[in-house]
Amino acid sequence: MQLFFRKVATSDGPFPIRESLNVSELVDDRADVTAVSPLETDLVAVSLGQGLMSVEGTLTVGLDMLCSRCLSPMHEDLKIEFRERFKQTSSSVEEEDEEGDFIAVTEDSFDIAPYCEELFVLHVPFAPLCSEDCQGIAPKTGQNWSIGSDDSNDGDTEKIDPRLAGLKDFFK
Repeated sequence: MQLFFRKVATSDGPFPIRESLNVSELVDDRADVTAVSPLETDLVAVSLGQGLMSVEGTLTVGLDMLCSRCLSPMHEDLKIEFRERFKQTSSSVEEEDEEGDFIAVTEDSFDIAPYCEELFVLHVPFAPLCSEDCQGIAPKTGQNWSIGSDDSNDGDTEKIDPRLAGLKDFFK
């Protein structure tokens, strides 16, 4: 996704950027992410003059994941707001302006895909939940508590160390 300062500066209005990026390799190490749709970019680049450019818009992507509590499959659609400003500089050393508002670029063209990918990785849920009230998995039966699993065997759910079993009825 190459973006050219001159091309944006000479355009008659906002310069649209619509492209799909394959981001599946960015979440390959995540066992809870089972599938990723392409990252759709709907961005607009606007020249601010004097070698400055603003890029704004939204990134959308669909994720198939496993709930971190009950391991049931779930789908989540992410809509990520994108807003970056770039500054064309002549020095070979990357520099930031005083406020840190602009990203310095030394060439006339640069690839905007790494900035989109970085924002995607930052917005992938760390511990996805199928619902806020998900109760997880019952430790004894291994069944999902959210769908009515009964984890009690004969009413006594407390495990007692056999060496301390004699103290069980001490206060009765």
